[in-house]
Amino acid sequence: MTLQSNYTSFDTPRFRKISDDQAERLHHASLEILDRTGVVLYEPEAVDLLRRKGLKVEDGNRVRIPPGMVEWALGIAPKRAVICDRNGRRVMPLERNNVFYGPGSDCPNVIDVRTGVRRVGTLRDVEEAARVCDALPNIDFLMSFCIASDVEPAVSDRHQMRAMLANSTKPVLLVTTEFAGCVDAIRMAEAVAGGEEALRRNPICALYINVTHPLRHNAEALQKLLFMAEKGLPTTYTPVVLRGVSGPVTAAGAIALANAGELAGLVISQIKREGAPVILTGGVNDMLDMRTMVDAYSDPNNRVMLVELAHRYGLPIFGLAGCSDSKVPDEQAAAEAAFSIILETLAGAQMVHDIGYLEGGMCNSLEQIVICDELIAYTKQFMKGLEIDEETLALDLIDEIGPHGDFMGSDHTRTHYRKDWYPKLFDRKPYDDWSRSGGKTLRQRAQEKALKILATQKPEPLPADVLAEIDRIVVEAR
Repeated sequence: MTLQSNYTSFDTPRFRKISDDQAERLHHASLEILDRTGVVLYEPEAVDLLRRKGLKVEDGNRVRIPPGMVEWALGIAPKRAVICDRNGRRVMPLERNNVFYGPGSDCPNVIDVRTGVRRVGTLRDVEEAARVCDALPNIDFLMSFCIASDVEPAVSDRHQMRAMLANSTKPVLLVTTEFAGCVDAIRMAEAVAGGEEALRRNPICALYINVTHPLRHNAEALQKLLFMAEKGLPTTYTPVVLRGVSGPVTAAGAIALANAGELAGLVISQIKREGAPVILTGGVNDMLDMRTMVDAYSDPNNRVMLVELAHRYGLPIFGLAGCSDSKVPDEQAAAEAAFSIILETLAGAQMVHDIGYLEGGMCNSLEQIVICDELIAYTKQFMKGLEIDEETLALDLIDEIGPHGDFMGSDHTRTHYRKDWYPKLFDRKPYDDWSRSGGKTLRQRAQEKALKILATQKPEPLPADVLAEIDRIVVEAR
């Protein structure tokens, strides 16, 4: 593992669950879906772009995309995307085996960090989550913690974008409900970055686009995609397949279908502007638990395979981890978060979101995000690999101390012991010491840490004129 400019690049081998041949079969299956079945596009500009490229349009908006067009788009799309912090530092290069972590967005509910009660989210929750994530060393980017239910629904996304920009310097992965909200959010980002061209050169945000269905692309998603492509700003384009409902129940079919929808978006973005940066997932598919009819976020079959398909294309990769189907930050939540974080990291997912999600994405928790920050630190330590040289083998020292000595007082121990990992949240104290200090659970310690951050963390303020411009955009949207 190498450290550069406060980010982590893993030099250890990637975990593989599917072979090169299987990735190729999935890719060819996606090509066949686009060529044989085609996609329906509910945005006239997208249809016209494809028509002008010579593609046949049926029934007004159904387009079949030939394999050659997909391969063309894959060939010209950038192999890396760089996202910056608020000050323009290029802190998130999505390339190679770099892995970055951030929370999820727009949950309707939160676990109140002070009372432990589940309730609807507010704008204050978004602001406080941004401050906590700003302070946590292993959270690399922000998303809007919850839906701000206490402001006008039509402009809540503008308030949430303002809250993130004003309470953290970290990059933002933004979500908006309507196309107009996307335009306003980018106007805010341009105000912070110093203008349209400054934001394009050093983007402080990326846009997460949810698509209704891999074969039915809604107007808002396509409008956002075309707008971001024209701006030259990074975006995801993510049609999620719910296995057994919006796609085949089998993982292979669901991945092929979801990936086809993503590739359709990639083609459209590259026709709009060659070289527009797009972050792929390789085909998001979620399990539907047939016993409860609930979307199971943390099912093991949701992991890794889609990331491997995205690696096949060599493009920036969007991942998902740190989430749980548990209702509270308990043992299940910790276990599911830990498994997903280590698996997505091993697979090389570059931009991993949904850290802290509970209840299958219906609830968010600051305590869970704090716990996940520790899990990510643990994972980073594991991913360092093993350093083997004369100093670390210490053969001369072993011979010098021999069978009857000990290593506790040696200079070698004093030099190297600090390189081991020492947790900041997990507890290793002897039982009696732990008991005397209150016998606190992991969740209790996470709550205390979150509250301490909120009591002490002072985010770097935006310049007064920039904040005034952002506020003007929010007021104008009303």
